[in-house]
Amino acid sequence: MGTPDFYDPQRVGQLYTPDALTAIAQGATLGERLAGDDGRRTVLLLVDPQVDFIHREGTLSVPGAVDDARRTIEWIFHNLPRITAIAASLDSHYPNQIFFPSWWVNDAGDHPAPFTPISGEQVLSGAWRPVFEPEWSIKYAQRLEEKAKKQLMIWPYHTMLGTPGHTITPALYEAIVYHASARRCQPRFVLKGTIAKTEYYSLLEPEVPVPEDPAGVLNEGFLTELMSYDSIYIAGQAKSHCVLETIASIVRRFGDRRDVMSRVHILTDCTSSVRHPEIDFDAKANETFARFAAAGVNLVTSADPVD
Repeated sequence: MGTPDFYDPQRVGQLYTPDALTAIAQGATLGERLAGDDGRRTVLLLVDPQVDFIHREGTLSVPGAVDDARRTIEWIFHNLPRITAIAASLDSHYPNQIFFPSWWVNDAGDHPAPFTPISGEQVLSGAWRPVFEPEWSIKYAQRLEEKAKKQLMIWPYHTMLGTPGHTITPALYEAIVYHASARRCQPRFVLKGTIAKTEYYSLLEPEVPVPEDPAGVLNEGFLTELMSYDSIYIAGQAKSHCVLETIASIVRRFGDRRDVMSRVHILTDCTSSVRHPEIDFDAKANETFARFAAAGVNLVTSADPVD
């Protein structure tokens, strides 16, 4: 299937008001089958396809993300009759969260710089002290190392609720509503990351559970909805973090069922890794993706035919 008239590949990665009116109007003229009438059901899961991650001026810009978004958009256009549904997560944050500089301070009164790792030992020694939720925060760093096998990473302020950086990159948003109009279905948007005292890489669960908050545990409802599809295609940002951890959540739940894992497809040319000055996140991600493939997950590209 061809690309619509409103699509300009050169505008991918630019900030503008999406022309939803035109995208919806053009989608309605296609005469496509109702999504609800699909015999084989396929969902595209977009992980955090937001301005702050994709645009080069984004506060946590992922190198390669603009090209990833362009390939994702064109994959949607070319495979529109075969895509039953599109779901997207939205990383959603407030100014004071455990992975932001404002949460921590040292003896000099300084906050940690972005991309600073904080170890459980540093927290116990008082090298970094929590400004908020002190009792929880001290235990958190240790639990993160025990449960998730990683250190707390301080990130630049990103995808803050109410800012342009929180929004879906405009050209991709137009593709989403074009599909919704053509197939006469609703896109599904899932917010994650609003709990201040835990990280939330996977769109399905936090790094450390917060049982007293309904959003602080595994999202069983959305996981069940997602796994009801015959094929699940995953794209978005970043490969090394939120994409990886989302798939890891699925593997933890269904890794012993190869029939289920074979339904999961990672669009490997539609996702890229965070660049860190000292840590090779992409190499680590590739090792993990190889384990996913061994469990039955399909590593594909946007040029491959859709199941």
